[in-house]
Amino acid sequence: MSPVEDIKGIGPKTAEALKKYGFLTVKDLAYYFPRDYEDYHRATEIKDLEPGKVVVKGKICQLMTNYVRRRHFSVTSGVIYDDTGEIRVVWYNQPYRIKSFQPDTEYYFSGNFDFKYNRYQLTSPNVISAADVAEHRNGYQPVYSTKGSYKSIWFKRMFENMKMELAKAPDLLPTVAAGTRADALVNIHFPESYQDVEKAKQYLAYEELFELILAAKLNKNENSKLKAEPLKFVAENTKELVGSLPFALTNAQKSAAWDILKDLENDQPMNRLLQGDVGSGKTVVAAIAIYQAVKAGYQAALLAPTAILATQHLATLRKILEPLGVKVELLIGATKKKDDLKKRIKDGEVDVVVGTHAIITDDTRFNNLALAVIDEQHRFGVMQRQKLLMKAGDKAPHLLSMTATPIPRSLQLTIFGDLDVSTISELPKGRQPVATKILAETGMQEELYPVINQKIKEGEQIFWICKLIEETGRSEAANVKKEADKLKLQFPNARVEFLHGHMKPDEKDEVMGRFQRHETDILVSTTVVEVGVDVPNATQMVIMDAESFGLAQLHQLRGRVGRGSKQSQCFLITPGDKAPTRRLQELEKSNDGFYLAEVDLKLRGPGEIYGQLQHGALNLKIATLGDTRLIERAQKDATEFAKNPENMLKYEELNAEIKKYQQLTTLN
Repeated sequence: MSPVEDIKGIGPKTAEALKKYGFLTVKDLAYYFPRDYEDYHRATEIKDLEPGKVVVKGKICQLMTNYVRRRHFSVTSGVIYDDTGEIRVVWYNQPYRIKSFQPDTEYYFSGNFDFKYNRYQLTSPNVISAADVAEHRNGYQPVYSTKGSYKSIWFKRMFENMKMELAKAPDLLPTVAAGTRADALVNIHFPESYQDVEKAKQYLAYEELFELILAAKLNKNENSKLKAEPLKFVAENTKELVGSLPFALTNAQKSAAWDILKDLENDQPMNRLLQGDVGSGKTVVAAIAIYQAVKAGYQAALLAPTAILATQHLATLRKILEPLGVKVELLIGATKKKDDLKKRIKDGEVDVVVGTHAIITDDTRFNNLALAVIDEQHRFGVMQRQKLLMKAGDKAPHLLSMTATPIPRSLQLTIFGDLDVSTISELPKGRQPVATKILAETGMQEELYPVINQKIKEGEQIFWICKLIEETGRSEAANVKKEADKLKLQFPNARVEFLHGHMKPDEKDEVMGRFQRHETDILVSTTVVEVGVDVPNATQMVIMDAESFGLAQLHQLRGRVGRGSKQSQCFLITPGDKAPTRRLQELEKSNDGFYLAEVDLKLRGPGEIYGQLQHGALNLKIATLGDTRLIERAQKDATEFAKNPENMLKYEELNAEIKKYQQLTTLN
């Protein structure tokens, strides 16, 4: 691809500066899309202005800049006027504005008009001269995000220089796409209307989704060429394990287990994701798979993100498997006689290793690893997963990934398209849904504290979640240290401790251990308790500043209670008297994690919900994973395209683009 230096107006010095922001090629710039558009044909007369985003056409006068030296801060202000009135305008740290205007000349100003410092003002608006709009006969203008010293106007000029290049851009995709890439790129940077932008976005979104889905399908095809040890299914073995359980499996657990057991019989490595809501019994299903591997004469490993969670899995697996003669050991940073344990693992004396990152260190070697289970795999980096998978020697191990964060259908088709997915969609019998209530902070004294006091008297425990660790001076959000001190005064007979992510791992484990042993009544914590921690005696979950958490995260936190036989409650505390958001209202009315995951995807998008996901950054600039129709169309076309591998030779640029996803595949 052509380097940015090939663009008119970009010399070596500018090119070097642009590279710092990721602009290495002409394509990188072409795909730097506007963050918004201004419709200058819809300018409002000053007398009709209302608070909010506005466009005003007028002249400007009384320009001046004041400097606040101690804060290295400048305020440039002026007055915009038209035939109907005048308003104050302010720019912060943009002193160059004072030289940007010609006297008695009309400009368009677009920005937020709101009440600040006891007056209404237009704050830091974008500006374009009325003459420029008239000259181009186009009042629909793109607005680009600033990159360092490169402001929106710089990008506009740059794209003017690139317009001929954009108009000749060859198609990235096969002819299955409607329209052309050249038209889409020209329309997104030089639209004449809202309709032009939407048409361009539709094409470019399809292009992104096609790439993503095709990469997943090609990954799956590549993984199918690898060889794994076939682990024979013996019905008597599985019946023996299931019959020894003190409870009956749900139908969803049986179905998921059967999917996995069938996969393990193949000489191609299993690459399956087991998703299930909090408390749905995923570990038991994993134990069934592990038992099949051990009975076939091989080892299994379970990798967990924290020592607490690994220890919890150890207890569950030992309870299920050790009566059947399976040796299960724990390997974490704090494990004593580590060298001795690693020797036993290497010699094949340990059947199942449960642990954290200690499992994937170079000096941990297995005798014959055939099954790897990764819990909450999105919390591990790609290289960490790769290290575990390399422990199996010449053959690839079967891989079972588990997540308690339900994955919406659209994500299953795109991001997780190279995985087979099994879902546990029902809770075990006896589990009661957690009663959830939204409560304003002002009502805590009357409605919450008496409940907490009573629960402590009855011997039950409480999680108390806060957003921040300590006061920052910039937020009124609760923090663990301050909140813990407050609760000690409020409940003098309660044993209160706090927990947060900046503590040392050993210290965190000690605090959590005391809570699990009921040596603590109230645990004030950040979201480090979000995943996996199992304390059946904890029945109350209080989440301060609940509005500041995402829906999926709130549901995960709520899942920390209700794990025993007692009725549990979750209180979502909101500051002030504002009406709760839709996010909180959805959580209050539903305990269905799969429904809530779909809602959260529509409200916030996948990046915030799933972080780095499985394949690193999503890199979706235009597509939304809420557009199920477009996803289904891209899915159908990519499936057809992937049937003929030689297609990739015809589309060199497409081949290069999807390699960024393929390099991060789970198994190769």
